[in-house]
Amino acid sequence: MESIFHEKQEGSLCAQHCLNNLLQGEYFSPVELSSIAHQLDEEERMRMAEGGVTSEDYRTFLQQPSGNIDDSGFFSIQVISNALKVWGLELILFNSPEYQRFRIDPINERSFICNYKEH
Repeated sequence: MESIFHEKQEGSLCAQHCLNNLLQGEYFSPVELSSIAHQLDEEERMRMAEGGVTSEDYRTFLQQPSGNIDDSGFFSIQVISNALKVWGLELILFNSPEYQRFRIDPINERSFICNYKEH
């Protein structure tokens, strides 16, 4: 490797910088991540609608802000996970049963995303 790509933190765009640093290039912009977030929002809306569009749960859901994106540039872990899927990569949570089932050895892994209090 000739050089290491590092995208410096700008605003609250932690997810964008995390992904681009992990992938070693300028692959994701706020616009692209917003598109993924809105797609997730739509999928969530459709699932909630399955319980009935007149239900109290559905109406309450519609009144809540998105959990996938906000005006500060925050993107959820689900957005990060879906963005990685574009590259054929899978996000596996360290404390998940899946991680234990695969018996992943951290020493053999090539990358990690560290998240502390959504940052």
